[in-house]
Amino acid sequence: MTSSTAFEQAFGFARTDVTLGNWREQPFNRWAFQNIGEMVRSARIPAGEGKVERAPVELGGLLAETVAINGRSETVAGFLERSSTDAFAVMKKGRFIGDWFAPTMPPEARHVIFSISKSLTAILAGALEGEGKLDPNAPVTDYVPEAKGSVYANATVRHVLDMTVSLDFDEAYLDPESAFARYRRATMWNPGGGSETLREFLVSLHQLDEPHGRTFRYRSPNSDLLGIVVERASGQRYADLMSDKLWRPLGAVRDGFVSVDAEGSARAAGGVSVAVRDLARVGEMMRQGGAAEGGRIVPQVWVEDTIHGGDAEVWQRGTMTNLFAHGRYRNKWYQSANASGAYCGIGIHGQWLYVDPKAELVISKMSSQALPVDDPLDLDNVAFFEAICARV
Repeated sequence: MTSSTAFEQAFGFARTDVTLGNWREQPFNRWAFQNIGEMVRSARIPAGEGKVERAPVELGGLLAETVAINGRSETVAGFLERSSTDAFAVMKKGRFIGDWFAPTMPPEARHVIFSISKSLTAILAGALEGEGKLDPNAPVTDYVPEAKGSVYANATVRHVLDMTVSLDFDEAYLDPESAFARYRRATMWNPGGGSETLREFLVSLHQLDEPHGRTFRYRSPNSDLLGIVVERASGQRYADLMSDKLWRPLGAVRDGFVSVDAEGSARAAGGVSVAVRDLARVGEMMRQGGAAEGGRIVPQVWVEDTIHGGDAEVWQRGTMTNLFAHGRYRNKWYQSANASGAYCGIGIHGQWLYVDPKAELVISKMSSQALPVDDPLDLDNVAFFEAICARV
C-alpha cells in the first residue's frame, strides 16, 4: 500500500486527477482555481518591485458572530464555509482589518477571479480614455476592423462596455454542446481547443433582431473583445498594459496572471488570477475615485460615471433583476442601487469585489462554489456583505 502524498492529504485527490475537462468542477476546482496556469497557458502581469505584504489580520471574534442572511441566522465562519470561500479580505478606510483563508489556500496564492476580470479590463479602457487613446463612443471597427460583418459591425465600444450589444449568444456554462463550449475551446479552457482562436470566434458572432443599446445582456465574449480593443488602442499586449496602467500604480504586491489562447489573446472576460488583497486594493482605488498610492489610474469622472451612470430601463429589460432589483450596469461594474450605494464586480463560482462607499468598506471574496451560477447563494452573498458592512 502506498501512502498518500502531501498534496492528496491537503486536497483529497491526486494532482493527476485534475484535467482540462474537470478543473472547474468540485472538488478539483479548490486547487485548480489557484493554479490555472497549470491548466491553461498564461501571461504574467508584473507588480512593482520591492513590495512586501504584511501578515494577515485575524478576523478573531467576528467569525463567531451571528448575522442575518435572508431570514436565517448564521455565523460568519459558517457562511464562509457554506459558500466554499477560499480567501476573504476586508478593508476599512484603506486599511486591512481582517483576512480569512481556507486551509487549502495560502495568503500568497493567486486565485482566478473569473468575470471580475471584466471590471479590471474596463479600468484599462477608462485609463486609455483618460489619455485620449480610446473613444467609448467610437465604432468597434475603428479598433478591430476584422469585426466588419459580425455582430460588432455596427456596435460602439460603449455598447461593449455596458453589455448592451444585441448578441445572439447564451452563457450556457454547463452545456457541452453549446456555442459557449465552442467559445471555451477557443480560449483553450476546454479540451479540443486550438483549431479556432478567440479572435476568430468573436468576429464570427451574429446579431439578434434588435438594435444595440436597448437591453442589458450579460455576454462574456463582449469583454474578450474589449481586451482586443484596449490592446489595439494602446499598442500593448494585455498583460503589459494591465501592469503599466493598473497593477504597478495600484501598489499591487504580487504579480497577477491572465490566461491566453493559441495566438496569445488574453481571456479579458474571465482569465485573470490575483491575490485576494491585491483584488481588494482595486476596490479601494475605485472608492478613492480612481487614485492609488502610485498616482491617478483613471479619471475621477470615469469612476463617477461607473458607479452612478448606466441606464436603469436597459437593466430592467435584462435577466439579472433578481440580484439587484433596481440596479444598473456601467463599464462592467454592477450598481446595487441599495441604500449604501454599494457597487461590485462579480465572477462565477463565487468571486466578489464589493465596495460600500457609505461604510468606507471594501470586501474581496474568492471561492470555489460547485455551480458557476447559484442565484440563491448570490443573494445570500449580498446579504452577508451588507451584514459585514454594518458590523465593522
